[in-house]
Amino acid sequence: MSARRAIAILGFASQALGAPSYVSHPDRLEAVAHAFQISWDGYYQYAFPNDTLQPISRTASNDRNGWGASAIDALSTALIMGNKEVIAQVVEHIQQVNFNVTVVGEESVSLFETTIRYLGGLVSAYDFLSGPLSQYAPDRASVDRILEQAVNLADLLSVAFGTPSGVPINTLIFNGPNGPRVADDATNGIATIGTLVLEWTRLSDLTGDDKYARLAQAGEDYLLHVRNPELGEPWPGLIGTNVNVTTGNFTDSSGGWNGGTDSFYEYLIKMYLYDTERFAEYRDRWIAAIDSTIEHLASHPTTRPELTFLAAYNGRDRLNFVSTHLACFDGGNFILGGLTLDKEEYTRFGLDLVEACHETYLATVTGIGPEVFRWQDSGLPANASNNQPPPANAVEFYGRAGFWITASSYVLRPEVVESFYYAYRATGDTKYQDWAWEAFVNINATCAAGVGYSSIRDVNAAGGGGFTDFQESFWFAEVLKYSYLAQAGDAPWQVDAGHNNTWVFNTEAHPFLVKGRPA
Repeated sequence: MSARRAIAILGFASQALGAPSYVSHPDRLEAVAHAFQISWDGYYQYAFPNDTLQPISRTASNDRNGWGASAIDALSTALIMGNKEVIAQVVEHIQQVNFNVTVVGEESVSLFETTIRYLGGLVSAYDFLSGPLSQYAPDRASVDRILEQAVNLADLLSVAFGTPSGVPINTLIFNGPNGPRVADDATNGIATIGTLVLEWTRLSDLTGDDKYARLAQAGEDYLLHVRNPELGEPWPGLIGTNVNVTTGNFTDSSGGWNGGTDSFYEYLIKMYLYDTERFAEYRDRWIAAIDSTIEHLASHPTTRPELTFLAAYNGRDRLNFVSTHLACFDGGNFILGGLTLDKEEYTRFGLDLVEACHETYLATVTGIGPEVFRWQDSGLPANASNNQPPPANAVEFYGRAGFWITASSYVLRPEVVESFYYAYRATGDTKYQDWAWEAFVNINATCAAGVGYSSIRDVNAAGGGGFTDFQESFWFAEVLKYSYLAQAGDAPWQVDAGHNNTWVFNTEAHPFLVKGRPA
């Protein structure tokens, strides 16, 4: 064991002896709130009530059906920040949204994206405004209307589950004469099947109507109990990616913690945290996936063997040493599970993953991590077909960084800051708080554009290599929320290092009140 590793474990053990203490930084909180206000002002002036601001051209885009994705994604963050003006503007907007139709030319609706952004945003707002942040509610009727709108939306989306298996179809077509209908999709992925249960179950618990939970859990059952494990479950708990919507059988054995599979694993432990009585099986499946991940997917680069990344897989016989900014939520998820289950080994492993994702930020010109990166595994022969060295133009970078970049954009993703947040809340170690702040400072400096913030083309080029002129809605919901919470003091919705969590975050960072816990 290296001295560095031993010190880290001793430090964690000392923190574990008692509840961590936290430091609030008012100056940092003000800076994040200011970035939120700039982003909102640009959106509200030039894009509202459309979905997305294009901050350089000062125009709007309707990439999420024209229902005001940025507004609804921003609400839970505005509530946590106590931004009364924005809260009032979004609550008023929600009263009038017509979820029955999309804007012209945007008829395709994603069940997954609509659930995590819109349904999640509405449910979270209702939990906050009818609970600990009720002082920001204009009146009770407007709060009840938020829940009513969540029900309206879920009822429209429910057509997705009308398959022979109950596995939902992700693509819906709106604006037809007979209401929403499903597209002709033969398969659906485990992230888009398995990242519905939290939102739909919470809606059932709020309304007393269990049909929403039953719909989402029917599809989930095929992921918890793989019907053809010889193909669909290469290792216990680690499953393939695509499921036939007619039979519920898996069509492949590829997977990992990257996009398309990631949030299925995320929600297993979050469902158990949400309701430990109903969802013990979700806990068991998360444990199986985590144990298999540590045993089979943990990988160390040849040039930086102290770093730990997670490989992807295509069956048991072929690992793919590639990861993404999206996958960097994994450290936070391991940490949350370790805290929830009193499994210090999971928390420690999660901290190792956080450390490696931090390195992806440290290595670039902008101080922001790339969309996709690769490495050469130190445990396999260097000439293995799946373990080739970097291209010639990346050798020097790989030598010092432990990875090389294969897609260099940054689209305002939150996952690295999210994991810094969980690491800080688990340990109280202010280095993670500082990492979150440094990430925010770099993102703020590089992505500020026009009247808001924009995705950039190249994290390893000065100035980010140019802007794409697009301010994602999850910039409000996730990046700014996690950046704020990492610098804030205790609050009921903050992640708790013990077993006192009364809130759980959906994958879009919208907090839900845990079942059976007081707000």
